[in-house]
Amino acid sequence: MTATDGLLPHVPPPPTPRPQRIALFAFPGIRGFDLSVITEVWDSDRTLRGVPPFELRRVAADPHTLVPLHGGLTLTPDRALDWLDDLTPTDLVVVPGIEDPDAELPTPVLDALRSAHTAGIPVASLCAGAFVLARAGLLDGRRAVTHWHLARTLAARHPAIQVEPDALFVEDSGIWTSAGTAAGIDLCLHLVRTAHGAEAAAAIARSMVTAPFRTGTQAQFIEHPTPRADRDADALADVRAHALAHLAEPHTVASLAARAGMSPRSFARHFQATTGTTPLHWLITQRVAAAQKLLELTDHPLPEVARRAGFGSEITMRQHFASHLSTSPRDYRNAFRHPAGASAAHRLSPHTPEVVAHRRPQARG
Repeated sequence: MTATDGLLPHVPPPPTPRPQRIALFAFPGIRGFDLSVITEVWDSDRTLRGVPPFELRRVAADPHTLVPLHGGLTLTPDRALDWLDDLTPTDLVVVPGIEDPDAELPTPVLDALRSAHTAGIPVASLCAGAFVLARAGLLDGRRAVTHWHLARTLAARHPAIQVEPDALFVEDSGIWTSAGTAAGIDLCLHLVRTAHGAEAAAAIARSMVTAPFRTGTQAQFIEHPTPRADRDADALADVRAHALAHLAEPHTVASLAARAGMSPRSFARHFQATTGTTPLHWLITQRVAAAQKLLELTDHPLPEVARRAGFGSEITMRQHFASHLSTSPRDYRNAFRHPAGASAAHRLSPHTPEVVAHRRPQARG
């Protein structure tokens, strides 16, 4: 049958893009918690919730040998290290934390990490996994972070690394490192956000019942609050909820402090002690996150997105996108725009939930 017979010619559908591939490095001594976090983020099917499919593989020097883990657990690898040859710069390599930074590391693992980075594949480590990247020579001359308890050890053993003692996660030249325990979740969600947009990361966070976004510059650790600090935290939580419900309105430290019944100086001090960031940095972060969702899920023109997110002008929004995301609002929309038929349940509500969690002490990792 031809088009001249009154029927349109058959046009095959466009090919389905290959899922992002994530290689989880498996070797003796990796932490079961980090392994679980990586698996939960990238090995659960959430396509019905708008999350793109992933292909997670546990790669090892010997895929036929069980990998022993702490606590009597074992892991069965499902690919050899040469699976990395199939990865592209849009894929990802993730190294879990290790129980003992002094443990011997398999030479094939270190060689494979070097090869992956040379090929332009992003490499990420969780917690003390930074020691693995350091032993591979990938962190020399770069910024990196690990669990706060191990930061001095990493700096002493690898003086060529610029160790950030307080950040949750950092990136330098395609290499990501994170602090301990909960910060590994933050980094994994951020890597999803970077590759697939804020809504995909938020959908995974909702499923995991965790905060969808904590900035990498947020501090790792705060002291245990006193009863007075608990009361202040309650007042500050009310202020944050009010600001989030009225993002389009102008807010200053003075106006937020007045709502909390504090002086601006006292408010700023208690806010940073409770959240790990300053009031204005927190507010800008929330506005960037709200603008991301609006760009992904609505057709509003850029000036309207800027107004609803509270930036006041498109120019201001563009400046903050450049500093926070290293892109422009227009390019972000082009990269992460959801189909017009996206479920209304995923549309941005007028009251965007807060996306920065409180810091808390972490276990050694």
